[in-house]
This record gives sequence, C-alpha cells and structure tokens, in this order.
Amino acid sequence: MIDPAAFSWRFLRVWKRNLMVYKKIWKVNFLTPLLEPLFYILAFGLGFSGLIENVHYGGVDFSYTAFIAPALIATAIMWNAFFETTYGSFVRMYYQKTFDGMLATPLSLEEIIIAEISWSATKSAGAATIMLTVLGLLGFVQFPMGLLLIPLAFIGGLAFGAIGMFFTGITPTIDMFNLPIFLFITPMFLFSGTFFPVSNLPDWAQPVALAFPLYHLAELARRFSIGTSEITPIISIGYLTVFFIFFTHLALGAMRKRLIQ
Repeated sequence: MIDPAAFSWRFLRVWKRNLMVYKKIWKVNFLTPLLEPLFYILAFGLGFSGLIENVHYGGVDFSYTAFIAPALIATAIMWNAFFETTYGSFVRMYYQKTFDGMLATPLSLEEIIIAEISWSATKSAGAATIMLTVLGLLGFVQFPMGLLLIPLAFIGGLAFGAIGMFFTGITPTIDMFNLPIFLFITPMFLFSGTFFPVSNLPDWAQPVALAFPLYHLAELARRFSIGTSEITPIISIGYLTVFFIFFTHLALGAMRKRLIQ
C-alpha cells in the first residue's frame, strides 16, 4: 500500500527524467500513433465496407469504420501504458539498474512507482492526442466533446500503467511478459467491444467482457467521439479509477518485495 509519509512531489523528478530520455527518441514513437489509425481505417474501411453496412450501437446505426475508430484510440492508450510499465520499466529496473540508483537517493519506492505509472499515462495521452487529430480530420470524432479524450487517455493510462507495473513486479524475466500479453491483453483487445458491440456476445460472455477495463475505456471513447455508448459514463470512469487504485497497491507490494525485501 502507499505510505503517505514516503510519498511527495519528488516523483515529478522521475517523470521529468523519463521525459528527457523520451525526447531523444520521440520521432520514432511519433510515427505509430500517427499512422496506426490510418492503416486500420483503410484496412477495415476497404475490407469490411462491402460486408458490413452498418453497426447498430447505442440505439443508433453507424458505419463500421465510425464504430471502430474510437476503439482504436482506446486500444492505443492500453498498449502505450502497458508496454511502458512492463518492457520499459523492466529494462530500467533490471538491465539499466536505474531503480537501484534512484533508491540510493532520497526518492522512495512509492515515488518511483507512481512516477513510472504517471509517465505511462502521459505517453498514452500523447498518443491519443495524435490519433484524435488524425481521426478528427477524417471526420470520425465530434468536436469539441472529442477533446475529452485527452484527459480520458490519462485516466486510462493510469489504469493500464498500474497493472503493467504489477506484472513487472512479479515477472521473473523479460521474456515472460508474453504470458500476460497473451492471457490478459489479447483477450481484452478482441472481446472488449473494440471490433463489435459487446451486446452481440452470448449472455454468458457479456459479464466477462464488462469486467475488462478496456471495455470501459472503449465505451468512454465512443461516448466522447460519436456521442453514445452502451453503459453510463460515470460507471466506466469509476471502474477505471478503482482499477487504477487497486493495481497500484498490488504493484507497490510486488515491487517492494522484488527490490527491497
């Protein structure tokens, strides 16, 4: 759990350190959120336009590309945050020994972990902003409500950054990250209402999909992009917030056991 006495605004120094490193490679990272929505829209727009005329969602009929466009932003938020606090944090912790160096300073473990999660959320918000611009120019995002996707990306990034940090605390080697990706991230990517409405799933499968945080993130993205969703937004925001708090506590426990005890 977070020890209030061990936490201060010093975590921003760790966040700033990650930002300084990122500035050296930002051009490469800029391309993915810029080109990814274009590839998806072209692939699904051209490939499925003749097979799927409309998707009935939230009581309204949408084109298939209009339906999946907001989910592309949600999945980008998930991937950016999760990969940053798994592969990125693991490299800093295990190979570069960055965490060891930080722990030799007045920084506490809590400040380092919160900074890592916050940084992952920042990357998610940056990627979402780029994708929002691209999809907005293509006419798949309604403005000004679509601008709410930016703070949503930060909230979603916190949630997925926290669970990625938890897996970093319990994963013995970097190769083992294939397991949470295969068993947790991939099922969410496929069955969280990203490519079809969850209401189309069998009755027994719908509660499972509703338990995925990506479902709530995709629903909020659609609410802010096309003006409708299948679930009340406050429920999804509350779910993501609780998810973030819960897995932050688990991540701190796992990282403390790995680095200190």
